[in-house]
Amino acid sequence: MAFIKEVYIDASVETVFKAASDFNNSVFIMDNVVGIEMLTEGPVQKGTKVKEVREVRGRTIESILVFTEYVANQKYSVTSENNGIFIEYHYSFHPQDSGTLVNFEGFIRTKGFKNTLLKPFVTAFIKKEDGDHLNKLKEFIEQK
Repeated sequence: MAFIKEVYIDASVETVFKAASDFNNSVFIMDNVVGIEMLTEGPVQKGTKVKEVREVRGRTIESILVFTEYVANQKYSVTSENNGIFIEYHYSFHPQDSGTLVNFEGFIRTKGFKNTLLKPFVTAFIKKEDGDHLNKLKEFIEQK
């Protein structure tokens, strides 16, 4: 199951890509993210791992995000797996007029009978939780 979003941000592709791919900004862009820890040293690239900590309904949830694709100023993808729920987020960045059009696609897959039954609820929850993060990214960049 996929969900797709796009947003126009009044800033250069370089500025938008840098802000979006710097996961330390997640605490400003995603409501439930309360902590980020880079697990891989050096610049972000394919294979970079990041630990993300979220507070959801009073529970702390940790996920390991892995950059599965990274082309500077063009696109990147991250994946995570938590208890049989696999999430893929794909971002692409396109110059448009004097700003940048950001396209986002999110995919959710499940493993196991229980998770398959819960998939519609998990999808709805993730869409609600992360559904407006591009708008928050826009606000974060344009207010600087």
